[in-house]
Amino acid sequence: MMQQFMLQSTEATEAFGARLFQSLPEKCVVFLKGDLGSGKTTLVRGFMRAAGHGGTVKSPTYNIVEEYQLNQRLFFHFDLYRLNDPEELEWIGIADYLQEQSICFFEWPEKGAGYIGSADVILSLSTQGNERLLEIEKMPQAIELNLLNSEK
Repeated sequence: MMQQFMLQSTEATEAFGARLFQSLPEKCVVFLKGDLGSGKTTLVRGFMRAAGHGGTVKSPTYNIVEEYQLNQRLFFHFDLYRLNDPEELEWIGIADYLQEQSICFFEWPEKGAGYIGSADVILSLSTQGNERLLEIEKMPQAIELNLLNSEK
């Protein structure tokens, strides 16, 4: 069953990202779907702040990947928007990234089809006026239960 959440502000989107940090295992692939400005990077920002990152969290649109190492954990944030061909991922060593004990976020995952495999979690964001609709398209039940319990 698909879960849906209305996120009424940037802060609510970041708060969902923080709850996600509390819920995901140390190795996980997360696909973030949605149009430009739908809140994908905002969600990752909330996640990274909850992980202990105090600096800027920006979309890695031009350099494709941002790496964060916090408290002996590894996180990768990919933005595939500017990818011309999924084969470009091979050139940056995508297989090495995916083999790491890490959490990998992929914005625009459809642009990496055939090279990034499947996701453990798929989240879709869309704008609804001033709010954002977040849909959980795929999430293992244990993670979903943990996520929903952390909301209380």
